[in-house]
Amino acid sequence: MKKILLLSMFISFSYSQIELYNKDYYSFNRDSINNSNNAMIKSFLIPGWGQIQNKEPLWKPAVFFGIEILGIFSIYKYDKKAEMIRHDFESFADKHWGLERWYNNTKKIFPDKWKEILIGTHKLELNINGNYYYSDQLVSLSNNYPWGSIKVVRDRDFYENIGKYDQFVGGWDDPYDNPFDQKGNWYTIKKGKYESIILTEQKDYYRHLRDKSNLLKHYAKYSVTIVMLNHLVSGIEASLNKSRIDNYLPKIHFYQYSHTSFLVKGVKISYEW
Repeated sequence: MKKILLLSMFISFSYSQIELYNKDYYSFNRDSINNSNNAMIKSFLIPGWGQIQNKEPLWKPAVFFGIEILGIFSIYKYDKKAEMIRHDFESFADKHWGLERWYNNTKKIFPDKWKEILIGTHKLELNINGNYYYSDQLVSLSNNYPWGSIKVVRDRDFYENIGKYDQFVGGWDDPYDNPFDQKGNWYTIKKGKYESIILTEQKDYYRHLRDKSNLLKHYAKYSVTIVMLNHLVSGIEASLNKSRIDNYLPKIHFYQYSHTSFLVKGVKISYEW
């Protein structure tokens, strides 16, 4: 079969008669027209690149490329600043929140239900001599181990819990006073219509730092979204604009001998718009 195909091709080219001096066979040079997909792919990779290929006004690639640079810079800027503040609020918590203090102050704040508060709805992970436990076991653990052996695991959940939930408010080192009034070192504020939260001066400052870090993290995520959309819009725009320039791909027509459909007499490539 392979030999038959090769023989057919050889005969076809042997009998083909391209009129070299007939201008109908050389209407346009295909090299001058580029495939619109190339521009789209280039702009998907680097916004503005496809617009340059399409020879569009310079302000277009400048806008897409400028958005790209601004977006990448914003991602770096916001993420770096958020990490710096995260380091600050974690260092602040390490200095001002203590596990033993939480245990003792919870007895003062909630004298009638302090064990239930320690068990609570949220848990801190504890490490005792390489073995791991949770804070809902702290009452029994404190009876069997010295406080110096009980270490709280300061992971992401820890730093979230101590700033978010009243259950852990006793761990802050503010001088203790009545936590249920509107003044002093320990006070309550309304959160929404029904919920109140207990704060201390230290906890309030910690929450402020953590909220600021989280906000900057959100800005970094928004910047990532803008960069991705910029790639998408630039690619689509380059493709649509190129399609307006090149309305149709080149058409190829084969001239064949009248007595057989297997032999090609000539080939004509034409463009239409």
